[in-house]
Amino acid sequence: MHRAVRFAKVVLLGETHDNPQHHRQQRDLLAQIVATGRRPAVVMEQFDREFQAQLDAERVRAGRTADTVLDAGHFDRRSWEVEGYRPLVELALEFDLPIVAANLSRGDARLIVRDPARAALPAVDARVEHSLAADIEGSHCGEKIAPAVLAGMVAAQRARDVAMAQALVTQADRGAVLIAGIGHVRADRGAPLYLPRRQLVIGFVEVDSERRRPQDYFDGTFATAESFDYIWFTPRAPRADPCAAAPKLPSVPPR
Repeated sequence: MHRAVRFAKVVLLGETHDNPQHHRQQRDLLAQIVATGRRPAVVMEQFDREFQAQLDAERVRAGRTADTVLDAGHFDRRSWEVEGYRPLVELALEFDLPIVAANLSRGDARLIVRDPARAALPAVDARVEHSLAADIEGSHCGEKIAPAVLAGMVAAQRARDVAMAQALVTQADRGAVLIAGIGHVRADRGAPLYLPRRQLVIGFVEVDSERRRPQDYFDGTFATAESFDYIWFTPRAPRADPCAAAPKLPSVPPR
């Protein structure tokens, strides 16, 4: 896998956002690519694309730091754990790698939830939308989502994937590494669906004690055999049960 990563033009690295080991592995793989002499763009879900100009200006400003770049890109420190992403930004600054904002704004996502047609999304197999809908419903701890709202949330999630694919395409000549949630990098339903050709897809997967064999993870919901080129298994990060308290229905799909 390491050789494949070093020489692939575009690499998609799918994380669980609050798992520090996933971020360490992402940073190490990016460093291996840089060590070959290549200078790929770092394309990040954690920045909304409306702030690209601010990111670009701060990245080249004398005296900038990883934290000032994060702030210029309106990095949401309440939603994302900054300690996981700061080393990636530091590496990008050290080697003058472009940092590309890949996500929709929350405002745009809300508009799509209300009116999915405004997203003008490419047609996909119905199984893609069914799989996304199952994931979104599963994240709501048994709470029933109105069909119209669920359709809007699926459309917004697909629109995020399209935005990430578009960001990767803009960097195709120099190469790129996508830093995003594991669902966004899935080749069978995420950003790769909207790329002109298949790219290298790696999913960092937390070990589940009830899944004892690698093939147990290919259940059609978590993943299929076509979801990733490589799976990198890691320990599960400690976290509170998200269903311990009664959740409120969010207005946009989870990142």
